[in-house]
Amino acid sequence: MKILPTEFDGQAIRRSYDEATDIWWFSVIDVVQVLTQQADYQAARKYWNKLKERLRKEGSESVTNCHRLKLPAADGKNYLTDVATAQTLLRLVQSVPSPKAEPIYQKQIALMPETALRRVSKRRLTLRVLRTLRPSVDVQR
Repeated sequence: MKILPTEFDGQAIRRSYDEATDIWWFSVIDVVQVLTQQADYQAARKYWNKLKERLRKEGSESVTNCHRLKLPAADGKNYLTDVATAQTLLRLVQSVPSPKAEPIYQKQIALMPETALRRVSKRRLTLRVLRTLRPSVDVQR
């Protein structure tokens, strides 16, 4: 796994890329910190813990889909942190009342067609390579 932090609205969001499964994992607490505009990490952590508790009581699957990975903290040490995929994160973001949630939706929606296009172009390239290597084999679309 590669740990590649990113920024949203000037604040760092820790994320990790799993090459084996081709999935990005984002720190839920970092996203909650940005959405709730908390300056203190501990306040964002408490907000997430309370939200997680409420969502569990409601039977939300979004909390179930969160995992824990070791990510680097501000002190340089690695700690277990709740992480979620982009899809799960979008569901969680809907539970946080924040004006900053809308740009996250818009950005994610803007990225979806690009991701879909990349998958299609990868498939076409694979088919082209297969046809080149084995022209006698008919590859169905």
